[in-house]
Amino acid sequence: MDPEIGGGIAGSAVTFLLVKLDAFATREWNMQENIRRAVLNLGRELRSIEALLRDAASKKDPDHQFTVWIQNVRDQAYAIEDVIDLFKLDQESIWRRFKMRHSINNLIQDIEESLQSIQRTKERYQTMTFTRIRSASNNTDHHVRVEPAVNGNLDTVGIEEPTEKLASWASEEEKQRLEVMFVVGMAGSGKTTLVRSVYGKVKHHFDCHVWITASKSKTKLDILTLLVEKFGCPITQRADVVGLTRKLRKHLLNKRYVIVLDDLWVKEVWESVKLALPDGRNSRIIITTRRGDIANSCRDGDSIDIHKIQPLSPERAAELFCLKAFSRNGRCPSGLEEVSKSILQKCDGLPLGIIQIGRLLSIKPLTRNQWKIFHDSLESELRSNGELSDIVKVLSASYKDLPYHLRYCFLYMSIFPENNPVKRRRLVRLWIAEGFVIEKSGRTLEEVGEEYLKELIDRNLIKANELDFDGLPKSVGVHSLMLKMILPLSHEENFCTVCSGAGRNLTENTRRLSIQKEDFDVSQDLPHVRSFFSFGIGKVKIGSNFKLLKVLDIQGTPLEEFPNVITDLLLLRYLSLRNTNIKSIPRSLSDLRHLETLDLKQTLVTKVPKPVLQLEKLRNLLVYRYNYMEGVPPFDIVQGFQAPKKITALKNLQKLSFVKASVQSRLSRQLRMIQGLESLTQLRKLGVVELAKEDGASLCHSIGNMPNLHSLSVTSLSMEVPIELDAMTNNPPALLQRLYLKGPLLKVPSWISSLHDLVRIRLKWSSLSVAENPIAALQNLPYLVELQLLDAYTGPQLEFKSGKFRQLKILDLQQLERLSSIVMEEGTSPCLQKLIISHCSKLGHVPRGIDKLIHLQMLLLYDMPDPFVTRLRRNGGRLRRLVQHIPCIHSFKQRQLEDLS
Repeated sequence: MDPEIGGGIAGSAVTFLLVKLDAFATREWNMQENIRRAVLNLGRELRSIEALLRDAASKKDPDHQFTVWIQNVRDQAYAIEDVIDLFKLDQESIWRRFKMRHSINNLIQDIEESLQSIQRTKERYQTMTFTRIRSASNNTDHHVRVEPAVNGNLDTVGIEEPTEKLASWASEEEKQRLEVMFVVGMAGSGKTTLVRSVYGKVKHHFDCHVWITASKSKTKLDILTLLVEKFGCPITQRADVVGLTRKLRKHLLNKRYVIVLDDLWVKEVWESVKLALPDGRNSRIIITTRRGDIANSCRDGDSIDIHKIQPLSPERAAELFCLKAFSRNGRCPSGLEEVSKSILQKCDGLPLGIIQIGRLLSIKPLTRNQWKIFHDSLESELRSNGELSDIVKVLSASYKDLPYHLRYCFLYMSIFPENNPVKRRRLVRLWIAEGFVIEKSGRTLEEVGEEYLKELIDRNLIKANELDFDGLPKSVGVHSLMLKMILPLSHEENFCTVCSGAGRNLTENTRRLSIQKEDFDVSQDLPHVRSFFSFGIGKVKIGSNFKLLKVLDIQGTPLEEFPNVITDLLLLRYLSLRNTNIKSIPRSLSDLRHLETLDLKQTLVTKVPKPVLQLEKLRNLLVYRYNYMEGVPPFDIVQGFQAPKKITALKNLQKLSFVKASVQSRLSRQLRMIQGLESLTQLRKLGVVELAKEDGASLCHSIGNMPNLHSLSVTSLSMEVPIELDAMTNNPPALLQRLYLKGPLLKVPSWISSLHDLVRIRLKWSSLSVAENPIAALQNLPYLVELQLLDAYTGPQLEFKSGKFRQLKILDLQQLERLSSIVMEEGTSPCLQKLIISHCSKLGHVPRGIDKLIHLQMLLLYDMPDPFVTRLRRNGGRLRRLVQHIPCIHSFKQRQLEDLS
């Protein structure tokens, strides 16, 4: 393994441990004084070691001794974490049940001796590090790159369209100003190849041009010096940044120039170059970088734009692969088609992987057996001594560039199976449970975790698999080749052990387990396991040997009953039994005093026992299921749970879904718990079902005490019981972004029109009259992106006026049985991209003015009358001309698709 990566993992372990030690020493006031002193001593030793690790990160050629040293540091960091957690177990009064040979104090003494041994080597390694750094100071670029070799058009497959687009941008002469284009993509995505192609097309149109490689090891002085030299300007021996800036600016004044900064890693380098560039004359700067966060932070006006590199489509990826692997004729032999397709899928549209693997395969015998051997050994070929190690070297540079606090977060992706996207919110909750998210003043842990994820996406290490309506990712993953890079690293560094087949032995030091196969029985003693995941469909037997477990995620396993052993896992922070068949949870769950997330979504649990109110650290309580049915969704599609009346005790709750507002007691007397919500002032998401009319005012009062509420869902007791939410006129939730109301409304509550941040509203079964047309109440919301009306309006016409719904992208109209006409005035909904019309039996034609919605990308029709659909068909549809600008038009009739595009 690359020692620099190993050092990064050890550094991350120490960094997180120091945060944990500080919190531990502060909060555990009842520690014995000798233990407190020992903990503080450990902290001092670790800070010294952390500083050495940061210094050593710049070593260019670490030797085996250094590799062993950082492994020792990592192991001791893990050992200290164990001691802290054992102390917590002691506080939970089960110390006698945990078999230990030493007391906590003795354990700390053992660790101190180990750290002292590590410290004894410190000065020698510091001297070695200084010597190596000084001797390597002339090494200008330690980031490995595979330079594009442009042979005709072989390596430019799939970039023809972006090449023309960027060349057109670079050649445009209308705007007399300097313009900048950041070309952003993950390592190996073809950024340099694309820009080299553009540069070759346009450079002769400029008075002067230059290409500079701006790798991470080059300082702003280095880059400025290179620029001045390449433009042919003389440089004095003692040139500094200020002098070079003036010289460069003077040389470029009144010239039209194009500059390429390839492989930018440091924002300050670009900022120093920017100061040297005169404006005007249609000059162009093109910057390639895998650091999308830098590109976003530099985008301070319309003169700076970003072009994001996309993966090659399956067709273009196959074309490039065949050109490399079958260089004689570019065609895949019929006997190799299946294995070629499987290999290509692992490349996931990444040109670097396709080209390198294709070139390697081009010299192998064209036999199915040889290619299958290669396919099965791909992971080993990607390791440091494998034939594809250059791919890993290129990809790992992005990992090495991460700050310590993000390295564990990224490595966490090794837990999840390939092609198994993880939900964004789930991932953030897991990071929090693991302790990876460090508190920031004025921010919730969830907000900080979202910030971490955004940076990893911007750095092109994690990819967004599916985007929500507001542009945020619903689920994320990592590139297939990136996963193959981090899997062996994760195992070697004892971060996570993945069990996906036969033959993987577990050691007693295993810290995280990811079970990715059917039926798994952990019978051996694994006292250090922190996290346990199951992704298989078979049974998983959990023993009582996971005393330090913090994360238990076994969603989707065939469980019928709640495993009693779980209530012995006293340090558990995250428990997910989602998509299982358990029907109840025991009262003893209250023993899990550290629990932060309880996820029982899509289970049969309908009641949470009163002792759960003792879980004061609980942040997420998710207990509901959807009753999915074919066709039109039923009113009671969401089944919630009966909460204890005094739910007010859970003051740290961030997310509560879906709680029943009223239930019947044994004496048929209604008990209300809505009043108890008023003390849950930290709530960000609240879901309420079965709301009685008379409880509306109480709910409004409670919501008024939730200043951080971002999402609110309210369902009435039945389709006949109205929702009364008019009492919230004085203190509506100002930060509300998503609002779901299911049930009759006498009118749209007046406070909704004041929700400045609202991006989505869904009104279902509202049955609003003509006099209470919802369009008038919602049309001025400045940031509304999605509007859904399902059986929400009883009038014959909806009119969207000019200048209204300025940000609306999705309009969803369903079951509006009396609707016969929709009018879209010119200038309304200028951003509309998706229009859904479903089960509107009296609507005779598409909205009047639909032809003016120039950004409309998709028109989806569900069970609409035959005359409506006929008018839109190609070759004779009377209203076809109105929709011919829409790229995608689909009509579904009894679940059968007709493509009208």
